[in-house]
Amino acid sequence: MYDCLIVGGGVIGLSIAYELSGHGLNVRVIDQGQPGKEASWAGAGILPPCNAATAVHPLEKLRALSHELHPQWSARLKNECGIDNGYRRCGGLYIARSAGEAASLHGLKSALDEERIDVQHLLSDAVADVEPALKPLAESGRLKAAYYLPDEAQLRNPDHLKALHACCIKRGVEITGGFQLREFKMSETHVTKAITNDGPIAANRFCICSGAWTHLLLKQLGISTGIMPVRGQMVMFKCDRKPFRMILNEGPRYFVPRDDGRVLVGSTEEEVGFDKNTMDVALDELMTLAQEVVPELTRERVERTWAGLRPGSYDGFPYLGPLPGKKNLFVAAGHFRSGLQLSTGTAVLMSQLLRGEETTIDMSPFRVGRG
Repeated sequence: MYDCLIVGGGVIGLSIAYELSGHGLNVRVIDQGQPGKEASWAGAGILPPCNAATAVHPLEKLRALSHELHPQWSARLKNECGIDNGYRRCGGLYIARSAGEAASLHGLKSALDEERIDVQHLLSDAVADVEPALKPLAESGRLKAAYYLPDEAQLRNPDHLKALHACCIKRGVEITGGFQLREFKMSETHVTKAITNDGPIAANRFCICSGAWTHLLLKQLGISTGIMPVRGQMVMFKCDRKPFRMILNEGPRYFVPRDDGRVLVGSTEEEVGFDKNTMDVALDELMTLAQEVVPELTRERVERTWAGLRPGSYDGFPYLGPLPGKKNLFVAAGHFRSGLQLSTGTAVLMSQLLRGEETTIDMSPFRVGRG
């Protein structure tokens, strides 16, 4: 019998498995598809800065805890399995090309100042000094505002997932894909087995980390959540050299440069159910946006496009903790656009819960069944 069965092999499930196995637990992870190939793989890997010293709300504390852990996990994963997950403190530039966007950025700066997060206002003529690729935009007169966040970081999603998978295996975690969860067998208030398409799996504790599909699994238990799939479409350019150094942000859109010259441009937010198809009109908008902000990209080719389904929630908070009336059944899902960002802190907190320890952060705002 396993100490814990984790249903869902994305970044949340694998991170929890990695943390639990580090405490000596016998863990198994099952996934309906190929582990690590859904929303976790599809994202851009942006890690916005946080400050633990000023974090008050539990969500802020979760962000801050995750922010502190990411460089530690990156170094540990590389040491354990030799895979570099691409963690880089590259900095981020937030820009606006309209008065409304500029006002939003002014409000963001005020919030960051209160949190004592380093943010620097840049005049247009200074933008090109910080990021030369934006010189045409800065000189065009269309740039209304720009702010520089030196502590913004990134990691490369596919490499991070490979590192997590490899280190989990090395620690003895059993990871299998192609397993569909059909139902849970109950004994009074406890789950005894998970019934899958390949037979029953017994465990002492169960944790559902199935991203956008979590709502469907919990619905079978009569538990309703606000988790919903939100499609995000992405475009990846392949450049001969790295065209810019830092992450560029404009409203909800972003440009993420990788060390090998690839540039990720995203992303859309579309409530279209479980449809992962890309749409030409959305991809064209992203490509046009990219070429307007960084004209150099007009000369580069698009190497790949794709879409992923983020697990959105109605209030923007993930669901973390035990399920009502199910003492050994837990959930960790609904992180929306922040799954990778919050994965390290989520893993630590869920490991504490699953091992019966008191959590270092108040988990009540994340409870299942909140109003």
